[in-house]
Amino acid sequence: MPDTPGKHKITFEPVDIEMEVGEDEKILDAAFRQGIHLMHGCREGQCSACKSYILDGEIQMERYSTFACNDAEVDEGYVLLCRAHAFSDCTIELLNFDEDELLGGVPIQQVRTRVSAIEPVTRDIVSLRLTAVEPTTYDFKPGQYADLSIPGTEEHRSFSMATTQSTPGEVEFLIKKYPGGRFSALLENGLAVGDPLDLTGPYGSFTLKDGHALPVVCIGGGAGMAPILSLLRHLHETGSTRPVRFYYGARTADDVFYVDLIATLGEKLRDFEFVVCLSESMPQDPSAYAFVAEPGNVTDVVARREEALARTEVYLCGPPPMVDAAMTFLEVQGVPADQVFHDSFTSPTTAD
Repeated sequence: MPDTPGKHKITFEPVDIEMEVGEDEKILDAAFRQGIHLMHGCREGQCSACKSYILDGEIQMERYSTFACNDAEVDEGYVLLCRAHAFSDCTIELLNFDEDELLGGVPIQQVRTRVSAIEPVTRDIVSLRLTAVEPTTYDFKPGQYADLSIPGTEEHRSFSMATTQSTPGEVEFLIKKYPGGRFSALLENGLAVGDPLDLTGPYGSFTLKDGHALPVVCIGGGAGMAPILSLLRHLHETGSTRPVRFYYGARTADDVFYVDLIATLGEKLRDFEFVVCLSESMPQDPSAYAFVAEPGNVTDVVARREEALARTEVYLCGPPPMVDAAMTFLEVQGVPADQVFHDSFTSPTTAD
């Protein structure tokens, strides 16, 4: 690899992969650019999914959360690749990686799209559908997410796809509206059918692993419905025989949506259950709703209904407090870390 000014060689261990990185780009972004699919989550220095260890070389980090990498860890040589710039050739030990994914991930694409539909599905969640214009298809794995640009700015927001490659030119996002949210405000007044929107992706490791046979337990809440729908669609389309349970956390029955779609997807799945977990109030007439509802937070309901969680694969997506609580719960339940999959999204101020 040539020694170009401002360019350096990164060697990843123990996988023996090399790549080039410019001083002006983050190491994680350079990996994406070269088709190397490193583990990652928020890409904002606020989770620890991309935490690695510097064996040799000079690296400096942009601003990051000390919850993701504390001062003692930094002093020891730990680094968050999503915030790291290299200023020499470096050797980095990957602490968390999937050998099958490293060189087999879907390349990052930049896609010009147009808005094909904006439809509210609950009081605070909106379905945004986009049609790919250039290129005319968008390739991703079920469960991944993309960055959508905020028109007229350099900013973007990250959202999970709810669809699959069965509609390669059409993609759906489910977006929660937050007070003051810069992107979600556009869904009220700012975006209209036919408007252009730039998409970059896919990102994320919230994907089904080929060849796995364990039962699947999905735990979601709010707009976390989106990547789980993508997984369910994929399982349905591929004729999967894995047992699947989907626990969806909501405040009230009126916050639940796409019930008919979920029922249709479940018809072809083995041993499928959809259970709604209502944290605030149960409906006075449960028979008026076409789903099973139980009172309590989603982790409470899962604890009551799942007797062998350690022998399942668990897929988590929802508001950060729900995901954090579920991660702690799963650890207590003895679920191995390599059987738990989630993407870490940041707060509404940075990821709405």
